[in-house]
Amino acid sequence: MTKHDGTNMNTSNLSYQFKTSSVTIKLIIINLVIFLVVNLVAFFMQIPPVNLVKWFVLPDAFSDLITQPWAFITYAFIHFSFWHLLFNMLWLHWFGTFVLNLFDGKRFLTVYLLGALFGGLLYVVSYNIFPVFETSKSYLIGASGAVTAIMVFIATYAPNTEMRIFKWNIKLWKIALFLVLLDLIRLPTGGNAGGMLAHMGGAIFGYVYGSQLVKGNDIGKWFENFMDWFLNLFKTRKQKPFKKVHRTTTKATPRSSATTDKTTTQKKVDAILDKIGKSGYESLTKAEKDFLFKAGKD
Repeated sequence: MTKHDGTNMNTSNLSYQFKTSSVTIKLIIINLVIFLVVNLVAFFMQIPPVNLVKWFVLPDAFSDLITQPWAFITYAFIHFSFWHLLFNMLWLHWFGTFVLNLFDGKRFLTVYLLGALFGGLLYVVSYNIFPVFETSKSYLIGASGAVTAIMVFIATYAPNTEMRIFKWNIKLWKIALFLVLLDLIRLPTGGNAGGMLAHMGGAIFGYVYGSQLVKGNDIGKWFENFMDWFLNLFKTRKQKPFKKVHRTTTKATPRSSATTDKTTTQKKVDAILDKIGKSGYESLTKAEKDFLFKAGKD
């Protein structure tokens, strides 16, 4: 009789579920696991959570950043408050769904990580140049800047797409505008100026990226290439056996044909974007959605 290890089967199943899930679900799981580990270890050791992750939070002093530049990204994966984590992940899931309807996971991750980076940059710069923060000493944590970048990005790219909230269908641009204005109002009075600044940095980046992408300019392509290069460093390179190569002569494809194809594709993308702007994303046919998704990956 053969025994089956149920624990191993469950672990393999969980691993498979994680690998095949969307990038939003993966980010939510990563944030949740980090939250649980940090807070549980801090509880049992009876120390403040920040003592465990002080090398990964984003400090406000340039002198500290020199020794931990990675904190511009890592801070966005750290939460100490359950409610802080919950609302960030809910917004990430809701708006992330719209982004992944139009783009692949790589572009989503580009907006998310660069949103965190620019949110952190605005926070650090503000705390070092504005007199109001001269006597303040703080650090930044949380995915709010990255989530705000995702929200504003898709609201800029497809502004008339609607989200169902209770009984009402509300356009994404109205939701994004309301939340950004709310952050601006809370900035001088809310007691969390650093967090609001990170929101603003993410919002600015999301707006610029989305508006440029509508024009056909992908300002995040360099970061996608960087991610590819970085991931390739960890891939095992298999040495291929030597093969004899026979040189064959082929006719070159005229450049004019390739240029014509690109022009035709761009015109069709522009027409679909105009339709989204007038009637919302839900007005697209399945063929148009598939075409736009494919064009977004190219």
